[in-house]
Amino acid sequence: MNLFSIEFRPAKVLSWTLLATLSAVFAAAQPNAPVTPTPELLWKTGAPMAQGTAEIDQPTLSTYLPASNPTKTAVIIAPGGGYAHLSMQKEGEDIARWLNAHGVAGFVLKYRLGPNYHHPTELGDAQRAIRTVRSRAAEFGIAPDHIGMFGFSAGGHLTASAGTLYDQGPPANADDIDKLSARPDFLILAYPVITLEEPYLHKGSLKYLLGDTPDPALVQLLSPEKHVTKDTPPTFIYTTTDDGTVPVMNSVMFYSALIAAKVPAEMHIFAHGPHGTGLAPGFPDLKTWPDLLATWMRSRGYMEKQ
Repeated sequence: MNLFSIEFRPAKVLSWTLLATLSAVFAAAQPNAPVTPTPELLWKTGAPMAQGTAEIDQPTLSTYLPASNPTKTAVIIAPGGGYAHLSMQKEGEDIARWLNAHGVAGFVLKYRLGPNYHHPTELGDAQRAIRTVRSRAAEFGIAPDHIGMFGFSAGGHLTASAGTLYDQGPPANADDIDKLSARPDFLILAYPVITLEEPYLHKGSLKYLLGDTPDPALVQLLSPEKHVTKDTPPTFIYTTTDDGTVPVMNSVMFYSALIAAKVPAEMHIFAHGPHGTGLAPGFPDLKTWPDLLATWMRSRGYMEKQ
């Protein structure tokens, strides 16, 4: 046995060991990655009209709170998807994190969809979300009169409906949450579906919201441009002229109704851009629209001034 033997480790092994150690130290020094919140059921004991207990039967709300919220503002986000599916990332979580970065609380709504569910289920889910956030205002560090709703495409239709049909009153046997107001304090509509009537309707949204043979009375009721009053919340609208999915006239009709009712409104129509751009990070001609929204929110006291 050689008492003076020495083990020589290859330089390559030593370098990889050092690299792994440095990588671990570097990773430990980085901020924690964003945590995706666990969705909470809107009704703890089962949603009204639920057809089962599967995920599609359970509307939820995911809470994203900023490090600070100087204006105590909250925004409930309704992703689009033609009332058939939900764009939960681009028109949900991404929006909540953008709001958080600007000192505003975001709440992503997962509402029920067709063909399993039709009106009034979707509107009921939206109203419950507004009331839930309002009922927990102190917990979330927000003001109960600073709660807006932000909708994309069909989620924009749901948002506009929530802003025009909020006065229907709470359902029978309402719990403490459902006794609160479901009126949003402001609306943000991105390339929204508005009318359910020809020639500007989005046929998919009509089909999945009201079924194959919609009741004409419901078509009238759920065309929000027909129900704007002086009490409709202040509204910001973004869309594009050549949207090939939802005609731009949807936005124009709602904006015109707001102006006729003397409701504070601002609309930005970009010349070119496809439907479903979200915050438009990959569209140089559109990427300024979130800045325009931020300016509007600041002007109304819903976001801290720069």
